[in-house]
Amino acid sequence: MKTVYSSIAGLLAVIAIAGAPAAALASKSNDTLVYASDSEPENVSPYHNNLREGVIIARNVFDNLIYRDPATGKYMPQLATHWTWVDPTTLDLTIRQGVTFHNGDPLTADDVVFTLNYVVSPDAKVVTKQNVDWIKSAEKIGNDKVRIHLVGPFPAAIEYLAGPIPIYPANYFKKVGLDGFSKAPIGSGPYKITAVIPGKGVKMEKNTHYWKGSPLGQPSIGKLDFRVIPDAETRLAELMTGGVDWIWRVPKDQATQLKSAPNITVLSAETMRVGFLQFDALGRTPGAVPFKDPRVRQAVSYAIDRKAMIDNLVGGGARIMHSACFIDQFGCTDEGVPRYDYNPAKAKELLKEAGYPNGFKTEIYAYREREYAEAVIGYLRAVGIDAHLNYLKYAAMRDAHRAGKTPITFQTWGSFSVADASAFTGVWFKGDADDSSHDTEIQTLLKEADTSVDTDKRLKTYQKALKLIAEKAYLFPLFSYPANYAFTSDLVFTAQPDELPRFYAAHWK
Repeated sequence: MKTVYSSIAGLLAVIAIAGAPAAALASKSNDTLVYASDSEPENVSPYHNNLREGVIIARNVFDNLIYRDPATGKYMPQLATHWTWVDPTTLDLTIRQGVTFHNGDPLTADDVVFTLNYVVSPDAKVVTKQNVDWIKSAEKIGNDKVRIHLVGPFPAAIEYLAGPIPIYPANYFKKVGLDGFSKAPIGSGPYKITAVIPGKGVKMEKNTHYWKGSPLGQPSIGKLDFRVIPDAETRLAELMTGGVDWIWRVPKDQATQLKSAPNITVLSAETMRVGFLQFDALGRTPGAVPFKDPRVRQAVSYAIDRKAMIDNLVGGGARIMHSACFIDQFGCTDEGVPRYDYNPAKAKELLKEAGYPNGFKTEIYAYREREYAEAVIGYLRAVGIDAHLNYLKYAAMRDAHRAGKTPITFQTWGSFSVADASAFTGVWFKGDADDSSHDTEIQTLLKEADTSVDTDKRLKTYQKALKLIAEKAYLFPLFSYPANYAFTSDLVFTAQPDELPRFYAAHWK
C-alpha cells in the first residue's frame, strides 16, 4: 500500500521547510467546517443516491418524521409529534406545525403525503427501492394528520421513517422537478444547501430559522463545505496544512502515525458498514460462467484470509462477518450459518471438483479501498483464479453490476444506518436490481421475515434465509468496516457506529 510522503513525519518536515503551520485555523476563524472525502454523490436528492457521502448531506439538510437516538436507540418525535398503529398495515401520524422549509414554505401534512406517494411511484426511480417499497400510499386525514397504508405488515416501518425517508417540499419539487431539485435541494433540516458544484462538492450554511425543540438540537458551526478530493495523499496534506478540517477513511497505518501529529485528533470506531464479495451466480458474462457453480463460489470464500486482511490492512476494531448482514442489526445472526475459514487447499480442491483444476480468468469490480480489492486478488491468484481489477466510481460500478457485467463485485453496504436486517439482506436477495442470484426460495423467506409481526418467527425466518445464502455462497461477507476519522483539534466531533457524521452536533472549542 502506498504511504503518503513515506510517513507522516516526512510530510511534517515538508510543511516545516515550506514555513506553513502544521494546522492552520482559517476555517475556525471564518466559522466554516471544511470536510473532504474521495467520493461524490451522483445526486444530492436523498432518494436518488445511495452513496454514503450523499446520506451524510441528507442527514444534515433534511428532517425525518421520526428520530432515533443513536445512544439509546429510542424513537423520538421529529416532524411527527405522535404516531399510532391503527392495525398492522395502517400507521397514523400527527405532523408538527410551525416548521418551515429553507425557502420559507411551511411544512405541512400535504408535503408528507406528497413525498411518500412520490417515492413509491414508478416515475420517482428511487435508487434503493427497499427503503420505500413497503409503503403502499399515504393520505391526509386531517389538517395535521397523515395516514400511511403499508403494502403488508412491516415491523421495521418506524426504523425506516427514522432513517432513509426525509420529507420534501411539495410545491417546490413540483415546480423544479427532480433535475432542478438535484441542483438546488430544499429541506427543513439544520443546514441548507447554498451550492452544488459537480465534481467539486457541496456548500451548506446554518439554517438560522431551524425549528426549536428539534431532537437534533440547534447547529453551531456557521457553514459546512464538503469537498471531493479523490486522492488520499492530497486529502491528508490538506488536513495537515489547514486547508481541510475533517477527513475519514484514513488507512490504518496513517491513522496510527497521525496520532503523533500536532493539532490533529484521530478517532477509530467500528461502523455498520460491511464489505463483501458478490458473485454473478447467473453467469451473465463469460467471466462469470464459473460462478454458476456453488463450488466455485465456495472456493473463493475459502481462499481469502479475512483475519490477515483485518490485522494488516483494516484494523480499527473490524470484525469478521459470516452472514449477509451486520451482526448487530435486528434479525441478523450467524448461528447455524456455515463458516468459511481460510483454507486455500480446500479452495483448490473445490475448483478441481468443479472442473477448474488450473483455475480460470475473471474480473473483479470495486469502487473504494483499492488495497482491499488488490489483497483479495492476491488470494485468488494463489489458488489459480486470475482476477483482473476494474476500479470504477461507485455509480458506474453499481450500474455495471445491475447490468450483469460484473462476475465478482467488491461491495460495501452501510444499510442506510438502518438497524434492521431487512436494510441489508433484502437489498441483495429480494429480486430487485442488485440481486444477482434470483433464488426464489430465499426471496420468499426474506419477504416473510420482513413482514412477520411475530418476533420469534421473524428471527427464525431470517436465520433460515441467511443459512441458505451462506450454504450456496451467493455472497461472501468479509468484515465490518472501521472508520478512522482525523480532524483539527479545534473541532469537537463525536463518531457514531451508524457511520453518520453529525456535523450539526459538532462545534469549535
